[in-house]
Amino acid sequence: MNYQEFISPQTQFFKLPQPFNLECGEVLFGVEVAYRTWGKLSSSGDNAVLICHALTGGADASDWWEPLFGANKAFDPEVDFIVCSNVLGSCYGTTGPISINPQTNHIYGVGFPQITIRDMVNLQAVLIQALKIQRIKLVVGGSLGGMQVLEWGLLYPDLVEAMAPIAVSGRHSAWCIGLSEAQRQAIYADPNWLEGNYTLDKQPSQGLAVARMMAMSTYRSWGSFENRFGRKQDLSEFAISSYLQYQSQKFIERFDANTYITLTHAMDSHDVARGRDNFADVLSNVKKPTLVVAIDSDILYPPHEQQELATLIPNSKFALVKSLHGHDAFLIDMSELNDLIVNFRRELALHCRLGGGTEPNQ
Repeated sequence: MNYQEFISPQTQFFKLPQPFNLECGEVLFGVEVAYRTWGKLSSSGDNAVLICHALTGGADASDWWEPLFGANKAFDPEVDFIVCSNVLGSCYGTTGPISINPQTNHIYGVGFPQITIRDMVNLQAVLIQALKIQRIKLVVGGSLGGMQVLEWGLLYPDLVEAMAPIAVSGRHSAWCIGLSEAQRQAIYADPNWLEGNYTLDKQPSQGLAVARMMAMSTYRSWGSFENRFGRKQDLSEFAISSYLQYQSQKFIERFDANTYITLTHAMDSHDVARGRDNFADVLSNVKKPTLVVAIDSDILYPPHEQQELATLIPNSKFALVKSLHGHDAFLIDMSELNDLIVNFRRELALHCRLGGGTEPNQ
């Protein structure tokens, strides 16, 4: 499988000149980061916006969040220097399980080390430094991207001016961990899994397809599926069955099984309090202005989890997107999301002009 075709020609690559230390204690050598930029960095290096992508996304944010890009929109390349990098452990250009291990000259595969959300953010921070960015005006992302946003606020508070975590919790729930484990078990049950030692041209496609169907069912909602499919049938098959099979077949043509397992384990590790303090105290130390966005029909990260974040983060505001589409609404109902981010950024800019810094709610 050649994943290069899913990486746009505009993608740039940064190779770390030094080894990269992981939380688990292992070290990666020759790490490469795939990233995209839009706009121009100001002479003072203070107009950056960092976009963090979700589980199976990549650096091409202007593709999957296209309605949020442009003049007077959430991300304006005429004003902002916008950065989006592919996460550590992915298969879209940044070092991950399908990369060549320079110490063995073979792909990492199942031997790729265990990584965490903090590892992802620490790698992004190396890129940010290499790009000579001095301040990040806004860090924004949904789902796995939202996990990165929260860790940015905790790991690099001096770099970040404001945050917008979307459709995410402060720690992965038992509900989410259980769903992830069921998806991984589907992959493990595929005869082509071979304990993770499959070849890229013969990966455990059926298991990965089933995992994707499970995931797709949690990314939407009862209302979304009922409204679109109901009990419609095509020949002898329900329309929803055809849809899930079609989506899963598309997915296995563009994603790798070991990558899926690596990233879902990283998401399960997500807990802002891990190794720090109790949950409430950790979030109370996030001092930056924060827009916490929830989706009313999200069954994966239900709104009470975002309400908890907004309650515990002192300088935050809570916004609820009303949508039939469930968790994926942040990639579907983008007009409302754009308006929320635009208004948040305008409030920040107004407060700054009035001499109050970047913290409008204090």
